[in-house]
Amino acid sequence: MVKPLVAAVTMAAAAVGAADSASAATLDVRALWDFDRPDVSEQRFRDRLATATPDEALILQTQIARTFGLRERLDDSRALLQSLRPQLASASAEARVRWYLEWGRTWASAVHDSDKLPDADRETARSAFRTAADAARAAGLDALAVDALHMLPFTTRSTPADLLQDLAWNQEALAMALASPQPDARRWEASLRNNLGITLNKLGRHDEALVMLQQALAALQQQAAPIGRQRIGHWMVANTLRRLGRIDEALAIQQRLEVENAADGTPDAYVFEELALLHRARGETAQADAYAARAKMR
Repeated sequence: MVKPLVAAVTMAAAAVGAADSASAATLDVRALWDFDRPDVSEQRFRDRLATATPDEALILQTQIARTFGLRERLDDSRALLQSLRPQLASASAEARVRWYLEWGRTWASAVHDSDKLPDADRETARSAFRTAADAARAAGLDALAVDALHMLPFTTRSTPADLLQDLAWNQEALAMALASPQPDARRWEASLRNNLGITLNKLGRHDEALVMLQQALAALQQQAAPIGRQRIGHWMVANTLRRLGRIDEALAIQQRLEVENAADGTPDAYVFEELALLHRARGETAQADAYAARAKMR
């Protein structure tokens, strides 16, 4: 179980019309994605190219570039996106937004070490995400605008000032998601609340983090999210309870997760790490050492 721990706007991008947003309405990008298997997703996108319109083909190729990025083939991703750049002038709003989003992700994303990013890479990514966010807003593409906003924290460092900026960006993204009538935008609620909870924990604001993470879990449950995602939500709540010194409550949740994961044949090193910390906090050294050893057997 992996715990999530995200040029000034051009006139052309900022002025895209709402009519463009329907240009690729027949292409359901989300349905083609399997983020756990980017190689499988790449093949799906390539297969779909056979029946794609020119604009759909551009969108599909931005997603192929994203599959490269998820596999840390960043040079391949950039090369593909650069080859597509000349098509942007005549492309739909969605295609342009997706291009800028993926261009930004090649410079700053979850596969990068944000604290080691060169300043030039940060600015390139930040500029691309802002361009994508503004263009998406103008075209009424709420989910893509939220996606772009949620990527901005990947361009910062782990300093208190930057964490406060991350908080502001994620709050802006959450407000937009909650205000949107579009289901794809509202689906971002759980992820954004999770990100806000993580940032609040980093700032030492654990009481606020707990509320936000409990709301994230409630959103996951309301969405009937996959059980694995819901377990991550429970883990995040328990992790924060430990930070607050509410050891017994946290222990009960992590023990339940251990049992559930064992029943599914999916033992989780992160759960073992937490159990080690919780038993150590209770002075139970033998149990803590046993779980610490299990956590290292990834």
